[in-house]
Parts: sequence; C-alpha cells; structure tokens
Amino acid sequence: MRTKHSHKPNFGRRVEGCPRCAELAAGAEPVQSWRPRTDRNEGIQQRAQQEHFAPGGPHARGACGPVCTFGDW
Repeated sequence: MRTKHSHKPNFGRRVEGCPRCAELAAGAEPVQSWRPRTDRNEGIQQRAQQEHFAPGGPHARGACGPVCTFGDW
C-alpha cells in the first residue's frame, strides 16, 4: 500500500475525496494487523521454552552445556 489517507484518523469511516478510502471502497485489502503475528511468535517461543525446561528435556539432561543460553534470541 503506497496510497496514504488524506485526512486525520476517523476510525473506520470513509471520507469523500480521500484516495485511500476510495481504494478501500473499491475492494483493496486493508493493512494487516501486527497482533496475530506477535501472538503466534510468542506461542512458538513459549512452547520451545516448555520443551527445553521440561523434565527429561535438554536442560534437565545437561545437553545445553555448562551455561544454558536457551532463549538468548
């Protein structure tokens, strides 16, 4: 999306004469929210942490070395 709105935020209401509002009315895709992607990534990190620190997991077996650096990303 390169076309910008020509007005201040108005929370979902279309403005006559705005090129971006005209694109949206014609069926253009709205900008995707960042929240679902962040939720998915946090879920992946949480599952990886649970697997690493689970009983019998790599941390419990000492497979991560003398200093555990898991999660340093």
